Amino acid sequence: MSALVHAAKLHPMNGLKNTSRMTHPDAHIGHITAILGGVTDIRFNNGLPSIGTRLVTLTDPEIVIEVASLPDARTARGLILNPTPDLRLGLAVRDTGHPITVPVGDALLGRMFNVFGDTIDDGPPLKDLPRRPILRAPVPLSQRRAEGDIFETGIKAIDLLSPLERGGKAGLFGGAGVGKTVLITEMIHNMVAEYDGISLFCGIGERCREAEELYREMRDAGVLGNTIMVFGQMNESPGVRFRVGHAALTMAEYFRDEQRRNVLVLIDNIFRFVQAGSEVSGLLGRIPSRVGYQPTLGTELAELEERICSTASGAMTSIQAVYVPADDFTDPAATHTFAHLSASIVLSRKKASEGLYPAIDPLQSFSKMLTPGTVSARHYRVARDVRNTLAEYEDLKDIIAMLGLAELSEKDRRTVRQARQIERFLTQPFYTTEAMTGNPGAFVSLEQSLNSFERILSGAFSDRDEGDFYMIGTVDDLATKSNRNAA
Repeated sequence: MSALVHAAKLHPMNGLKNTSRMTHPDAHIGHITAILGGVTDIRFNNGLPSIGTRLVTLTDPEIVIEVASLPDARTARGLILNPTPDLRLGLAVRDTGHPITVPVGDALLGRMFNVFGDTIDDGPPLKDLPRRPILRAPVPLSQRRAEGDIFETGIKAIDLLSPLERGGKAGLFGGAGVGKTVLITEMIHNMVAEYDGISLFCGIGERCREAEELYREMRDAGVLGNTIMVFGQMNESPGVRFRVGHAALTMAEYFRDEQRRNVLVLIDNIFRFVQAGSEVSGLLGRIPSRVGYQPTLGTELAELEERICSTASGAMTSIQAVYVPADDFTDPAATHTFAHLSASIVLSRKKASEGLYPAIDPLQSFSKMLTPGTVSARHYRVARDVRNTLAEYEDLKDIIAMLGLAELSEKDRRTVRQARQIERFLTQPFYTTEAMTGNPGAFVSLEQSLNSFERILSGAFSDRDEGDFYMIGTVDDLATKSNRNAA
């Protein structure tokens, strides 16, 4: 009975009154009356469960259903989270009286989980751990803390032009095939090994191949011991993809609040969360809103994003990949996500087609950290000069296409030469692509980046070919590359 009382206390919407009906399990049994895709209707004759309650079928294995709405006085409509062939009309369903929960504690480190907190890495199951509901209220504004420090990634295009905020949220925006997953994998490689807190990777609607590869890479790199991985894969029901992000954040909040540790949350992909919400909304019978998205898009995204914040207990930093449908940055999924972020890193298909990886667009990417009062005066000056040079080159491209480079003034030719050197210097060999490219990866500190860009802007390499700057770490690698090419 004490366990049931504890579960009821955890439920954000249910009180102890639910434990009374749990003393008589047969007194609150419903039956499935309709099945529509990933949604089902259950009829109860003795009172309805609350929204967010976990229902289970009387089968082996159990089918878990989360109550999403109450269409009438005797019907609960819920999301089917793990459908099996046993699912059918008339099937008996039991109201557990408490929400979906996941385990928390140190035993989670180094393991891989699904939305229910079950291990999926072929390791031993975790038992007798405390559990918390996956749906929790965000921290009140009065208890939040702003960090204001730069979170180095070792990727010069990001650290110089779109620095990440420790305790903030950053998004990697791009269409299909421009390198979002590769970039977030490189960040994991660069940061997790040096990170002094817990790292949590949440895969929303991603491929099982990517999950397996990431698990293997982190294990081989020796950083799995401080990492938790939670996956709701592409082939799973929309309800799972809609809830797995909340399950991951519940685990992250435990380490931030109870163990007072910093947490790095990496999410791939936020658009799949929005897409799952759109599927769920349609199945629940809601009228679509703009471009076919659910009318509750803004609210649902905020419920997830607002849980990512720093408190006096610890900092929670998040890096999120965001797929942009058809490269349309005015898509509601992208615009709603932009509003929650402190840094937006935009990936360009044009740069990817030119082989400039990472394909970061330096003129569209933005960070609230890049202001004189936040970063050093030197960092701000170098970043501003780099942006100005690239912007001038962009303006000159039409003239060059029509008249040719020879028709430009000497000053403009110098600007074009520097801009092309900077464009190629913004590329960087990654550790995670060594096997495919043959180029050893490079970690470039912010100080090394500032020194290198200052030397390029000063004209110290005006006699060097722009191709020499392609896929190197710092300008000190120019000599090494020249020797290698000569050999």
